[in-house]
Amino acid sequence: MEIRTIHANGVEFAYLAVGEGPLALCLHGFPDTAHTWRHLMPELAARGYRAVAPFTRGYAPTEIPADGAYEGAALVADVLALHEELGGDGDAVIVGHDWGAFPVYATAGRFRRAVAMAVPPAGALLPGFLEYEQLKRSFYVFLFQTSLAEMAASAPGFLEGLWRDWSPGYDAGQDIEFVRRSIGRPANLAAAIGYYRAMLGTTPPSGRHPEPDPALTGPVLYLHGEQDGCLAPGVAEGVLDHLPDGSRAERVPGAGHFLHLERPEEVNRLVLDWLGPAR
Repeated sequence: MEIRTIHANGVEFAYLAVGEGPLALCLHGFPDTAHTWRHLMPELAARGYRAVAPFTRGYAPTEIPADGAYEGAALVADVLALHEELGGDGDAVIVGHDWGAFPVYATAGRFRRAVAMAVPPAGALLPGFLEYEQLKRSFYVFLFQTSLAEMAASAPGFLEGLWRDWSPGYDAGQDIEFVRRSIGRPANLAAAIGYYRAMLGTTPPSGRHPEPDPALTGPVLYLHGEQDGCLAPGVAEGVLDHLPDGSRAERVPGAGHFLHLERPEEVNRLVLDWLGPAR
């Protein structure tokens, strides 16, 4: 898969692409890159989709946004702009993991089908997030609000430790190599941490991006690994109560946070069955 570029929402995005047909937009999370979709994208192409995986704002080789905005509204605006600039239509589909799941919930109605993985919508996430055991798992979120964030995250073993804790038993060597290429430079690492600072309000909203239109919501397939060390599966209990009618939720046995990399055959099957063949 070659890396291409496109200008959308004021940002020069780099992206991976394979296949021809309706758009299948695949969004990565932290600490990760567009390469995370290397197992799913060829399968989407085989089903008749044009699979596109952008490196999200601030993740090289995508540029660091001039507006310095990393709030949820900016991510949603990016998705809507990418959908338009990439020629998406009513047959387009979207898949998002971790941070990539947040804009999925806000834009699912713009796509024919939508999939989110590993991070449930805020209404399902917040109650369990404040429990003691989950707070311990989420130490990095609070660390990232401080001036020590960049120093800690760039220290040897930090990113490796997150992957090891979040997906026990998975060999993340290749993924860590991709991550270091993408956010290894201080400016890119600060951008990736900026998502978390915006999430908890340490960095106030820029006001440069409109709030998501509630009319853009739609049914979602939600997937969560049963051994997720980042967000315990219990955090996603009752997720369907916070998703639109017609949604579906599945746990993936033997998989952690990066379930699509750990159990690619099973996750690909669940995703492709939900999306169906390209139209």
